[in-house]
Amino acid sequence: MLYSPSSLLCVWHLVQPLYLTQILKWGISCCVASHYHVRRNSLDIYPKIPNLPPMSKAVYFLSDAHLGGEEESKEKIKEQRLLFLLDRIKEDAEYLYLVGDLFEFWFEYKSTVPKDHFGILNKLKELVESGVKVNYLVGNHDFWLGDFLPKHLNIPIYKDHLEVVHQGKKIFLSHGDGLAKKDWGYRILKKILRNRVNIFLYRQLPTDISYPLAKFVSRRSRSWVQMRDNDFLQEYENFAREKIEQGYDAVILAHTHVPVFQNLGKGIYLNLGDWFLHFTYGKLCDGKFSLEEDK
Repeated sequence: MLYSPSSLLCVWHLVQPLYLTQILKWGISCCVASHYHVRRNSLDIYPKIPNLPPMSKAVYFLSDAHLGGEEESKEKIKEQRLLFLLDRIKEDAEYLYLVGDLFEFWFEYKSTVPKDHFGILNKLKELVESGVKVNYLVGNHDFWLGDFLPKHLNIPIYKDHLEVVHQGKKIFLSHGDGLAKKDWGYRILKKILRNRVNIFLYRQLPTDISYPLAKFVSRRSRSWVQMRDNDFLQEYENFAREKIEQGYDAVILAHTHVPVFQNLGKGIYLNLGDWFLHFTYGKLCDGKFSLEEDK
């Protein structure tokens, strides 16, 4: 059967798009296969995105913020910087140790707690709810802590020193008040202030009297701590050295408001400084201790 050229031309115009479409599909599939090395009957496509290692968890140590101890303008700055820090550490913190004197003064009645620190308390609650284990060691300004933190924020309180192990490191933790041998006067006062009868009697005072009175005494106490001499600081170093000889990998203290990071041969002595002048804190990550400064 013979076809005229015009008939053949019409047929070509009809089938041309189909051929072009098939050729285009074949070309694209070849390019994709050669670029990504697609293997037949497999869902594996190369190159693969490598599995990234999980972020290392850290342990943080903070002390001596003395919230409520300064004029209002300074307090706002200090509190805001602390809120920012607590937000940052939420990303990699596994533990947070508050090593005393977070507050200038803290005293609980049965149904009353200080109202000035709601923002910080709420942020600590957020940390706990996010999975960070927060622990509180009392200092010489907040040893009258009651059951508010453990009951409502799920933050355990420790009245004395604490011995812990993190990342294979044996750590001795203490606020350090009354630690120096020459500080015998404070050790006597400490027993008086922590006496249950005296606490009961103080609780009988109206809050409008007890709080201003306590803050006045606390400010004088903080000023006295900051005026102590180098012999006093040397006693802290000597104490840390003794503990390291007993087998601790690190001794972490506070109270002096003087930040210290010392390698004492077999271990580290870390004094956390403060959060109102130096804005320093401690950190343990990947088995290494550091003294950090908020800037």
